[in-house]
Amino acid sequence: MKYLGSKRRIAKYILPIILKDKNTNQIYIEPFAGGCNTLDKVQGKRVANDINFYLVEMYKALQNGWIPPNKIDLEEYKDIRNNKGKYPPELVGFVGFGCSFGGKWFGGYARGNNSLGAKRNYCDEAKRNLLKQIANLKDVKFINKSYDEIDYPKNSLIYCDPPYKDTTEYMTKFDSLKFYDWVKDMTNQNHKVYFSEYSAPKEFKCIWSYNTTTNLNINQHSTRIEKLFIF
Repeated sequence: MKYLGSKRRIAKYILPIILKDKNTNQIYIEPFAGGCNTLDKVQGKRVANDINFYLVEMYKALQNGWIPPNKIDLEEYKDIRNNKGKYPPELVGFVGFGCSFGGKWFGGYARGNNSLGAKRNYCDEAKRNLLKQIANLKDVKFINKSYDEIDYPKNSLIYCDPPYKDTTEYMTKFDSLKFYDWVKDMTNQNHKVYFSEYSAPKEFKCIWSYNTTTNLNINQHSTRIEKLFIF
């Protein structure tokens, strides 16, 4: 699914690094699952967590056969955004991400034309992409907690894609310093923890980097260096 900060484009680079020493029965966990664009390419026991209740409910509903709508117009988008309690949570999750510009949570109604000049139906694109993706997520356990409240099984393999420090905020303000301390603690408990960021304190080791282009709005593009860290 299209999602702000998605690792879809770099999954083919980072997953071989993350998974190279994975044991057959080792549980793979993503505490910041987001659009599941790395997790959907992993085999074996998987847990997907996200702080966004509506996103988690959307994935659970898709696992149970829910079919998203083909079209959401601007007025429907606004009403769902402003009156979330009126609607099924899976629909709120779908519209909040799938029908928003750049996959940012209710970050503005997505609209525009394709390369041939025809009007794009972002809702239908999101629907088709999700129905294709869910085939690879059928056995995933989805949970809705803070990353530091999850019950992690012994020796878990953990990949974190948290909100990046000093960049666009997601739903809530994220405490990066608290997260770094958590990574240290989890590593010291014999979990294998990897995380993505643009930078990290000197006690963390960068094991991979790659130049990427971000587009957080229509007129603003910037080049950043994606990095993968361990403690």
